[in-house]
Amino acid sequence: MNDEIIVLSEIEAVRTNPSMYIGSVSNDGVNHLLFELVHNAIDEAILGTASEIEVNVGSDFCSVEDNGRGISTEINREFNISNVQLVLTKLHSGSKFKKTSNHFTAGLHGVGLSCVNALSTELKIEIKNATGLFFQTYKEGSAIEKLVQSADEKSNKNPGTKITFYPDKKIFKEFNSFDFNYIHASIEELAFLNPQITFRLNSQAERFVFDSTNGIAGILDKALAHTQKLFNEHLQFKFQRDDLSFDCVFNWTTENNTLIKSYVNGVSTFLGGTHVNAYRSGLRRGLKSLISEYFPGQWDGLALEIDEALDGVFAIINCKLLHPNFEGQTKSRLTNFEIVDLIENEISGQVIGFFKQNSKNLLMIFERLQGLRKSRSNAKRVAERIFLQYGTKKINEEVYKKQFGERSKTWHSSAVWITDQELLKAHADHFTLNEDAIALDVCCGSGVVGASFKHKVKKIIGLDLTPEMVNLSKTRLDEVHQGNVYNIPFAEKSFDLVCTREVLHLLPYPENPVSEIFRVLKPGGQFVVGQILPFSEVDSAWMYRIFKKKQPLIFNMFQEEDFRNLLLGAGFVDLVMTEINVWENIDVWINSYETTALHQHEIREIYQNASNEIRKVHPFKILPNGEIHDLWRWCIFSVRKPLE
Repeated sequence: MNDEIIVLSEIEAVRTNPSMYIGSVSNDGVNHLLFELVHNAIDEAILGTASEIEVNVGSDFCSVEDNGRGISTEINREFNISNVQLVLTKLHSGSKFKKTSNHFTAGLHGVGLSCVNALSTELKIEIKNATGLFFQTYKEGSAIEKLVQSADEKSNKNPGTKITFYPDKKIFKEFNSFDFNYIHASIEELAFLNPQITFRLNSQAERFVFDSTNGIAGILDKALAHTQKLFNEHLQFKFQRDDLSFDCVFNWTTENNTLIKSYVNGVSTFLGGTHVNAYRSGLRRGLKSLISEYFPGQWDGLALEIDEALDGVFAIINCKLLHPNFEGQTKSRLTNFEIVDLIENEISGQVIGFFKQNSKNLLMIFERLQGLRKSRSNAKRVAERIFLQYGTKKINEEVYKKQFGERSKTWHSSAVWITDQELLKAHADHFTLNEDAIALDVCCGSGVVGASFKHKVKKIIGLDLTPEMVNLSKTRLDEVHQGNVYNIPFAEKSFDLVCTREVLHLLPYPENPVSEIFRVLKPGGQFVVGQILPFSEVDSAWMYRIFKKKQPLIFNMFQEEDFRNLLLGAGFVDLVMTEINVWENIDVWINSYETTALHQHEIREIYQNASNEIRKVHPFKILPNGEIHDLWRWCIFSVRKPLE
């Protein structure tokens, strides 16, 4: 079996699986390469060694130049190559791993330069430092010459680094030319975020200089250019504590949507994260406190909700962290949980302080919130009338009971994933509550998922539709009830933790059981759920064909974004995901009650006839004896119900 193991070099690894490092091989991936270089240059300025950055955009190339120190050209003793070649060809190399106080740099993973190099047909680097002028050229990530020093030019008066790269069109098949408008808008944002830097952007036809002085308020001004704002002056709150600097500027508008643009160390966290969630919770908490103090008895119904507090808010959040943690190399979402309480408390306090000194503004916000609550109440009554008039589709419980009653006889032997210890541990590792927690395992099956939390919680209760599964899980859980996940038979706010695995894709209207789970959770409680997801859009439909033939009850083949939206759309926050890959024996998996012999044969044919495009993104093996082993991508999500 050893000959099946393939070891790729670092550059080959990036070129073989570029999406693992830069998110995608679309034009977004090309933009990511460019801004890896821009952010490296910004880091030089943050460290106080650069003040100017120039970006030149050609038809099929880009260059980024700064007036910083210049990458070190000295020979690295361990690798016997220059330091510049080291950072261009070795992943996780660079000086930014050694951070000092207040150096809030963006390049934390050490893969940016090497990825740009690996995914370029050609890359040229020019370095000016105290010892001279140096050049080197790379092809597809490999140096084609040694670092060359110019013999006749000294450059100690004008140090810096210039990198020119040509994206590899064999990898970026959609790429024809750089999107100058996108680059212009992004550089302009960076100028607002970094007012100490002068940015220059050039194309063959145009030249721009960005030299901002008004900071992130400039980003908000542009966002509000065609929108009516509620207050003449923006609200701006900021604070700094040790390894954290937080700055936000925002305003309410007459719109009914919310816009929050967030940044961490100058990088756009366009999917938000813990810093955004903490801001949202802090704003809501501050307003709730003010309403209770200044308008007692005037607020009807339930307490102010987060989406009500944020309705119409346009906000810019600029967070700086010494040690940021991101979800993925593209840094689109921040995951530092240790900052949540600090930001929430600060924002709540500053909201209260501001409106206590601006009572007229507080009255405007209160009247806006009252109007919003009234309009939503009217809309809910209309929706309820429509529901009562037309009804809704229901699942046939008897079909589920019959199938899973039969499946229970061979449940543990029907798939590796059911008892895989690494997968179960990944669920339990997400647990962040205390040992007094009461947990519910919905659709508990044999109770193995709930049992993985047993030594972490005070009590674990199971719920399943079939009496056979109830009896199976009674051997592992403290108590088990028979019931339907669409109508969980427990009161609101009964549990600290709810867990489940691989069930939501079997259900129509999966948002309904997720809403039920949200209902029975206490504020601050956790929902931990595991789900098989495709590796990408490429293998999504292919996987659905396989799963539908194996399991006729399947309704959904979620993409990762779909599943995130399902959870967040129910009102959950603080989403964290862990990915675990598990090899599954397909011949064992399809040898089950619900899969006909014809469908078993058709599933094997789907694997045998898989296209090269599928095989590139979705690993599976057909062994010499004909067995099929498929690598399944398990994603374990943890979310939290917001505190009231």
